[in-house]
Amino acid sequence: MPPLLQLSRISKSFGAVRALNEVSFSLEPGEVHALLGENGAGKSTLIKVITGAHAPDDGRIEIDGRPVEALSPSHARALGIGCIYQQPALFPDLTVAENIALRLESASPARRIRWAERQAQAKELLHKLGAEIEPSVEVRRLSMPNQQLVEIACALGSGARIVIMDEPTACLTQKEQHLLFAVVRGLRAHGAGVIYISHRLEEIFALADRVTVLRDGTSIGTNRIDEINEASLIRMMVGREVATIYPPSESAPQEKLVSLRGLGSREGGVHGVNLDLRAGEIVGLAGLVGAGRTELARVLFGITPADAGEILLNDRHVSIRSPAEAIAHGIAYTPEDRRKHGVILEMPIAANVSMAVHRILFPGTWLRFDAERCLALDAIRDLGIKTTGPSAPAGSLSGGNQQKVALARWLATKPKLLILDEPTQGVDIGAKSEIHKIIRRLAAEGLAVLMISSDLPEILGMSDRIAVMRGGTITTILDGKADAHRVIAAALGQSGKEAA
Repeated sequence: MPPLLQLSRISKSFGAVRALNEVSFSLEPGEVHALLGENGAGKSTLIKVITGAHAPDDGRIEIDGRPVEALSPSHARALGIGCIYQQPALFPDLTVAENIALRLESASPARRIRWAERQAQAKELLHKLGAEIEPSVEVRRLSMPNQQLVEIACALGSGARIVIMDEPTACLTQKEQHLLFAVVRGLRAHGAGVIYISHRLEEIFALADRVTVLRDGTSIGTNRIDEINEASLIRMMVGREVATIYPPSESAPQEKLVSLRGLGSREGGVHGVNLDLRAGEIVGLAGLVGAGRTELARVLFGITPADAGEILLNDRHVSIRSPAEAIAHGIAYTPEDRRKHGVILEMPIAANVSMAVHRILFPGTWLRFDAERCLALDAIRDLGIKTTGPSAPAGSLSGGNQQKVALARWLATKPKLLILDEPTQGVDIGAKSEIHKIIRRLAAEGLAVLMISSDLPEILGMSDRIAVMRGGTITTILDGKADAHRVIAAALGQSGKEAA
């Protein structure tokens, strides 16, 4: 039986930039083939070639053993190729059923719309996924994880035989990840082929049959998953040894900087939070999705102000009713969704970096663009942002470098407490290692760091102490040397409070 998909010596250039250089790749029926590589390695370009968005400059594409010429997006869908992207491409003002119907129904001006059938079809597809989503709800009212599940339902409904999943679990809860894994295994059992892209290596080893690594637009190698280990994959991806993704602590906790005593917010769903944060210390905030971690960060930053308890800064009571007050007290917050809240993609790096300190840079009526440029150049140098210069738009950067720009914006305020919400979500192994080193360096320079992460190895590898949330409050505080079992047990409510 021929492969479902065979790419032979595919090349693609954009001007002088060679995005793909003679890349070969195959996908067998009933196979999960992982595609790995750092941001900029060529994964996105290869996917766009497979889905017909880009025509290759050279090379050969075969589907079911037959060559395909002039592949277009509509032709790719007709051939059974479906793609699920990290950022769902749905219409926010239409219902779930209407979005699914747009993907699955043929267009005809004389076609009668059968609303009941649309609802039933959407309900059946969502039921197969185990997704508890009402077909009549508008997409804008759905969380990002639920939007992702609607995208998967569209691919299932189209009967795709070649399914591409690009970072599908980046926004999913643990329960939804398990549902997705079951869907992937179901697709494989029914003879479909899945191209699975993820920066989470544990997912690759749990799901994939084979793995191909790209670096700088070139295929470094293809291996069966049982023939390779995590260290070898990382070495193939980055072209060098990454001695440790989680650098050791370089500082000892210093004086107590922030104390939370019985802190609560009815609007934020947070209550009775007690926690001390010390200069030079990284406190990891762990817990299941919905435990209240991001909500606590929003309370500390004044987005949803506290209405119970108190915040002590250097043993002095402070009231934080807005982000402006939080910044004035030396608190900075980099949010989870960098594309929505972290950086403005269309604006230059310099404008993004200066955004939180405009009144300082521009105290009068004159705009001091030289000062803004100097600030951006310092950030580019200090954080190792890979760019052509301060005037480059933030959207031209890789995910890891966008995250550094978001971080630079808040470091410009010279904070005492830095709150990081999912600081390495969706970035590649190399960028993750660089961001971890930056966080360690900031702690060594005396910052108190509160790091929220759903990546348990990151929590274990980076935290001096671990605060575990459940039901909107901190239930357990563990030493940084705690193991995964104790953290998970605490998150599930199977552990009592411990002093650290």
